[in-house]
Amino acid sequence: MNLPFSDTLSINKLASSFANTSATYKFYWLISIIELVENGQSTIDKIAIFSRMISNSWYTVNYFHVSFGKQDLIQNAVESILKYENLSIDIKKEKLITILENSNKIDTQKTLKHFNLNVPHWFLSPWFPKLKDENNYNYKKRIYNSSQNFENGCFYGLYDEHANKSNLDKLY
Repeated sequence: MNLPFSDTLSINKLASSFANTSATYKFYWLISIIELVENGQSTIDKIAIFSRMISNSWYTVNYFHVSFGKQDLIQNAVESILKYENLSIDIKKEKLITILENSNKIDTQKTLKHFNLNVPHWFLSPWFPKLKDENNYNYKKRIYNSSQNFENGCFYGLYDEHANKSNLDKLY
């Protein structure tokens, strides 16, 4: 992936985030964050990001029936949420986002929060290479802790419920 040069963001590391992509999560994660930053947000609830991930893939899955592959669960998440929330496939994006961000349905919340297991910290893995003999639990914990100080020039800090931006506005 060839991205334009930036003085404030490590473009090589950003491009590396997409080097090992067997699923669409990382793409929808970044698109969703960019949309929220464009709206002026600097502290972003993860549920807002996850809701946008679903809304950004909504028409691709429901109208075009594009299959992202068996290991990519975003398609399953869209199809499940369609049923859980009893929604129409032609729902407007902003209305869908509002419904998802405010849903009290356990199945919907569980489906959205599934994306928290891997996406936020794996996206930052190029900024924080795994240490020799480091297990995945400790690696994830280190990424969270290090990102909060924007170490290695990473462009967002991860917390349990939200992400803080640093250089996200430099992406566009």
